[in-house]
Amino acid sequence: MKTAAERGSVAGSALDHFLQAAIDAARAGGEVIRKGSAERTGLQVERKRSNDFVSAIDKGAEQAIMSLLSSRFPRHAYNAEESGGSGSSDHVWLIDPLDGTTNFLHGFPQYCVSIALQIEGEIAVGVILDPLNSRLFTATRGGGAWLDGERIHGSGRAGLNEAILGTGMPYTDWSYLQPYLDSLGVVMQRCAGIRRAGAAALDLAFVAAGWLDGFWEKNLHPWDVGAGSLLVQEAGGTVSDFSGGPDFIGARQMVAGTPGVHRELVDILSRYPALVA
Repeated sequence: MKTAAERGSVAGSALDHFLQAAIDAARAGGEVIRKGSAERTGLQVERKRSNDFVSAIDKGAEQAIMSLLSSRFPRHAYNAEESGGSGSSDHVWLIDPLDGTTNFLHGFPQYCVSIALQIEGEIAVGVILDPLNSRLFTATRGGGAWLDGERIHGSGRAGLNEAILGTGMPYTDWSYLQPYLDSLGVVMQRCAGIRRAGAAALDLAFVAAGWLDGFWEKNLHPWDVGAGSLLVQEAGGTVSDFSGGPDFIGARQMVAGTPGVHRELVDILSRYPALVA
């Protein structure tokens, strides 16, 4: 029988194996995006719904990612933005091949590849690649958060005072627009500034790196927050749904930040039932 230390070593080794596969897959997807950026103006674009687009680059990047991962882990399940879910397994890959498609299509330099591995319901591996700047954010459960091989930590900001925050505004579902604007007004008056860059996964990576002190958004999907949530946690931050609960994936809403910033954001957002619902 293996000792606890030996079991931990085996688990760590497995996570490193999964992490390397996620890095390889993210780089494969990133290469599709990098090449596609030169042909951006001529791309065929489909409208999935109001203000929500998909291009041949999204699909090509996802195909490159899925091809690599499925060849290495054919028994794993997959939940990808463009192709949906497939398979049934305790190991589920959450894949956003191009988070920030609208930014990409307009040449706004804020988009990324996001890949996470969920094992028995818990995010265990996360990779976010910023292909434009060649920045690679990585994390494994219990192994810390890293940027290009250097350990990263959150800012340590104690609260909203002087904090810089990221957010995602409503853009397809307008049913909660007014409570969002009301809560935004409260937050704005208590922090140093708010940024809306349009790529949730990359915003979360910035929280992990300490470049943002916190972030919140509603109507997020598992592939939007899988990798970023782990990065924030492994960098010393806190993540939850708007009411402070742990099921941010099921609730499709996330608050992330340093413990103090997170606590104050939850205190504000939880006052608005239409946001928490």
